[in-house]
Amino acid sequence: MANLVRKMNFVGKKGDTIHIPAPLRGVANIKAPAASVQIQFGQELEVLVSIDKHYEHSRLIEDIVKIQALASQRRFYTEDAGYALARQVDTDLFRLGRQANNGTGATAAYATAFSGADGTTAYVAGANTGLGALTDPTIRRTIQRLDDNDIPMEDRYLVVPPSSRNTLMGIARFTEQSFTGENGSANTIRNGRIGDLYGVEVFVSPNTESTTGTTAAKACLMFHKDAFVLVEQMKVRSQTQYKQEYLADLFTADTLYGTQILRKGDLADVPTAAFALIVPA
Repeated sequence: MANLVRKMNFVGKKGDTIHIPAPLRGVANIKAPAASVQIQFGQELEVLVSIDKHYEHSRLIEDIVKIQALASQRRFYTEDAGYALARQVDTDLFRLGRQANNGTGATAAYATAFSGADGTTAYVAGANTGLGALTDPTIRRTIQRLDDNDIPMEDRYLVVPPSSRNTLMGIARFTEQSFTGENGSANTIRNGRIGDLYGVEVFVSPNTESTTGTTAAKACLMFHKDAFVLVEQMKVRSQTQYKQEYLADLFTADTLYGTQILRKGDLADVPTAAFALIVPA
């Protein structure tokens, strides 16, 4: 999800806090003849992002591996480090979905999420009230929620677990040529890609979060790019140190960053730009 959210770079140290302005929207006023303009005053808000996430991935690469193994094996270690750290960033960003639709974000209960079956029924963790596979009406209803909040049409995304990709591939209006107008290899049935649904780009991730108290339910997120922010103080850094006591190289990759929700309904006049939908795992 790192490429789907607002991304910022920061130079500082671990533990710093970034202050991102969240100004209130103004209104248009009638200009009366021979009268002064109406000055609008208001206390501007801000979003605080703590740079508190420091993750590392380390391996010992013994001399025998360097001497005897193929270069591709060592390359696997470096690629695996990048994958592990990227997956962690993805996890932290997706967990911001707990605050979608003005949720608290305290647990994975998704107390303000909606059922994937209709997009209207409130989801209750544990009881799995309203749990159901993702449907076309749910997608359209969630898009309307973004529209009602006056969220920009561009840069909207839907991230779903593999189970929902399976569901979407079975909905004829999303895949078959008679509905989509796609021909040849561009047809979803042939290439397996969901693509855009009503202008919302769909991404599939096995890293979507299960809800509290059960592994039978997972969360989908529909959001705008400005719903979440990723502040990177240090991109993935790789270092190697020879450890004579092990006759091996210590390879370490690490990254330092912070994540936060930007558009949340409890900020005055700042509408929520993310909604969580709960579906079967």
